[in-house]
Amino acid sequence: MAIEPYRRVLAIPGVRALLLVGMVARIPLTATGMTLTLHVVSDMKLGFLQAGVVGAVIMIGTAAGSPLAGRFVDRRGLRPVIAVTTVVQLVFWCAAPALPYGALLAGALVAGVFSQPVFGAVRQCVAAMVPPAQHQTGFALDAMGVELSYMVGPALAVASVTAFGSTATMYGVGIGLVGSGVALYLLDPPTRSAEEAAAPAQAVPRRQWLRPGLFVLLAMASALTFTLTATELSIVAVLKDGAATEWTGLVVALWGGYSMAGGFVYGGLSRRLPPPPLIGALCALTAPVGLAGLAGGGWWWLALALVPCGLLCAPSLSSTLDAVNRRVPAASRGEAMGLHGTSLTVGVALAGPVAGWVVDAYGPAWAFALTGALGVVLVLLIAPFWRDAPAQAPDAQAGPAAPAELAA
Repeated sequence: MAIEPYRRVLAIPGVRALLLVGMVARIPLTATGMTLTLHVVSDMKLGFLQAGVVGAVIMIGTAAGSPLAGRFVDRRGLRPVIAVTTVVQLVFWCAAPALPYGALLAGALVAGVFSQPVFGAVRQCVAAMVPPAQHQTGFALDAMGVELSYMVGPALAVASVTAFGSTATMYGVGIGLVGSGVALYLLDPPTRSAEEAAAPAQAVPRRQWLRPGLFVLLAMASALTFTLTATELSIVAVLKDGAATEWTGLVVALWGGYSMAGGFVYGGLSRRLPPPPLIGALCALTAPVGLAGLAGGGWWWLALALVPCGLLCAPSLSSTLDAVNRRVPAASRGEAMGLHGTSLTVGVALAGPVAGWVVDAYGPAWAFALTGALGVVLVLLIAPFWRDAPAQAPDAQAGPAAPAELAA
């Protein structure tokens, strides 16, 4: 694998700054869930059930708001959406430490609906700034940046709550979100390529691009995050059951490192790989990971068992982005990204209860097997419909098809 594809993408004006700002801007977003959980449990002296309800509410709001934010980006541009959502986040995170539980739930729902569309906006801009032939490399770079953000954000939240308390951490998250919004507002990356911007603006009816092939991709994205989230929860449970909780951070970090390595290799490949085999293989390789826990070999056996499925995490996500990108017109790119983000959120939301039930009923090692098997079954059920997807995005005009689009 050559490193030249990465050099070419990073040499494109503005791409390096976009990816760097996107990676840093996602860190406070990835810290929000852990911060709210620790605030409810430690400062409000409530249980993990109440903390989970807050997390579920903000997740529901995010799932509902992502397509709306993307649609407004398509219609009005990125700056107005970033400005409005940043103000809402500032108000919520400044008020949240003083809110009673009921008001916190209501505020979390509003904050979720008006969540900053950083994930989708960065990917939309990557699709616009990077030539279609190099989208695979561009999305792989973005996926590696996401892994870094998730490795830093939650860990930073835990360290901050431990050192300064949850109230100070919530203010810190608010400052971080405002900083992210200001950075994206000032950067103002293009959401359409020069050719797309030069073409006459014309709305594309949803029926032209919201077709069975796109639903297939969205379902596969949900299967992906379902398996990944269940894997993370299972890692925590296996190590706790084996009295090795102190190694949880290291094992999760190694798992993220495997994903980055796989994404780096995938981004340098000369040909695209479709999502079904990648996601199916990831789920199949996740199922036997629990054998490391059953064998009682220690945390390092679990870390080694995660290598095969970990290598496929970032490539699987990148492949769904690239596939959706080629099925949606530029005029609807932001809304499609929002729908992709919603599908990812649905997978995350479903994984928690399922993995938790398996852990409680049969033990943590079996959570890997069941969730991996469920992911494989879902992919097998969806894969036969893969050919229903159109080969390229429908055009917004009567002329040639509008180039490339995005999701997530």
